[in-house]
Amino acid sequence: DASYYLFRTEDVTSEYLIKEDNWTAAAEYADSLGVDVINSSLGYSQFTDAKMDHTYTDLDGKTTRVTKAANMAFQKGILVFASAGNEGSNAWKRIIAPSDGENVIAVGAVDKKGLRVSFSSVGPAYKGAVKPNVAAMGSGTTLVTSNQVIGSASGTSFSAPVLAGMGACLLQANPYCSVRQIKLAIEQSASQYSKPDSLIGYGIPDFQKADMYLKINS
Repeated sequence: DASYYLFRTEDVTSEYLIKEDNWTAAAEYADSLGVDVINSSLGYSQFTDAKMDHTYTDLDGKTTRVTKAANMAFQKGILVFASAGNEGSNAWKRIIAPSDGENVIAVGAVDKKGLRVSFSSVGPAYKGAVKPNVAAMGSGTTLVTSNQVIGSASGTSFSAPVLAGMGACLLQANPYCSVRQIKLAIEQSASQYSKPDSLIGYGIPDFQKADMYLKINS
């Protein structure tokens, strides 16, 4: 019984910093509509004008425009999921903004065996914060294709919405919990919470455990 708003903030013909402003405008509008969860497959590191490029030091969880906006959305009570990025096999390798956000749940990609997929961007955030936070199926993920048929595709653009949907269910099951409690429960339920790494963070969440954790501790 979820309701959805779709916000298009991209112009695929070029890449400039204004896209981060567009993302911010969409998040503000989403907040005004009472949105509970944001899922974003967008991320930024390099631009058409190289002078605009982000450096790794910018990805400290609170510096880029889009990361500031994502953090603020969380502070206003919106659970924010962001794709960690598909940079793992190229020169950049790292996460992209806003997935570095200190309040953002950055989602990496694993295959059906639970193993990290090579394209999934790696962390940590600059100065060492755990990123990605968690991971989900991002290789051969089942979805509805642009031709309106059931198919599959790969990317953190598909692992993030898997967890955003589960996050919405967790919110509905625990309506009196804050988004900070929800985020913590998701992380604490994950497969390697006691020993996170820079590849899939705290690991693959177990939402039954997350729900039990919230019901015991809230």
